[in-house]
Amino acid sequence: MPLRINMVVLLVASHSDEASMTLCHAMLRLGGWSEEHFSAVGMYRVHDSGLANLLLIDQIHIMADGLDTDYETSTGIEISGILILSRHVSSSQTPAMTLHAIGIPGALPYGELGVSGGKNGILVPPNPLFAPLFRTMCELAIERGLDKEFDLTMETTHHGPVLSKPTLYIEIGSTDLEWGREDVADCWASSISHVLGISNDGSTYIDENADVMIGFGGGHYAPRHKDIIRNSNLNLGHLIANYSLTFDHPDSKEPWSSSVVAAVKSTQISFPNSNIFAHLDRKSFKGWQRNAIIQKLEELGIPVRRGKEILQRE
Repeated sequence: MPLRINMVVLLVASHSDEASMTLCHAMLRLGGWSEEHFSAVGMYRVHDSGLANLLLIDQIHIMADGLDTDYETSTGIEISGILILSRHVSSSQTPAMTLHAIGIPGALPYGELGVSGGKNGILVPPNPLFAPLFRTMCELAIERGLDKEFDLTMETTHHGPVLSKPTLYIEIGSTDLEWGREDVADCWASSISHVLGISNDGSTYIDENADVMIGFGGGHYAPRHKDIIRNSNLNLGHLIANYSLTFDHPDSKEPWSSSVVAAVKSTQISFPNSNIFAHLDRKSFKGWQRNAIIQKLEELGIPVRRGKEILQRE
């Protein structure tokens, strides 16, 4: 049975990001928001459902370390998680609707500031709404014909800020031609509203019995992991790309191991009572690399499942 969860999710938009503002306006068009209130980090609105707050900040969000703590301290409102509304940029400039968890796995030296915010080696807990939002977005985008123009995808964990609450980035990409698209923003707003429970019965539903997958390996858009999540009822933790699982860095014997441990520990924070397993994009690793990751996961008590096994269970 689904788990009924009443929660306050903080939606964050930034004046410094065109797509972020387009998404912000789409959320406001859904209605039900209060007048603006002041907080130490920006102006915010409260939704009538009690399930969401919408915060508007001036600085670019990837640099907003500690935003969650500052917001709670300033307003006295406890939040359960964060959805950051953002633009997406890619070298291919492919139009995309995408989402991802955040942090900088595998980057060295550990603890130093990342190029795009965050700190090297630090992962933020992934928002438990990751998989439900992805599946809902795909369904609504296809209904509205957006799949004919946009890649409906997810990304591996990357960039800042450093936060303590479970966080997810919601993005429109990949150029200014797409960042202002109201139809795309409205699709995302409807997806968020549905999954949070704003547009239906007033409660967020998460399947408490669904196992949680962490994905390791593959490229930035994690196609093998994405296919499993799209065709299952699983929940999702971090997705860690090959480029974050370095096996031959001169400054560390096992930077890949730190990425594996960080992904597991961070996902366990978001899903403390769930069965967590790992899925490997096996073809993206050499045999000895794959065996090393599996051994490390066994040490952490995380079983590894193959794709066919996962979907058969579903």
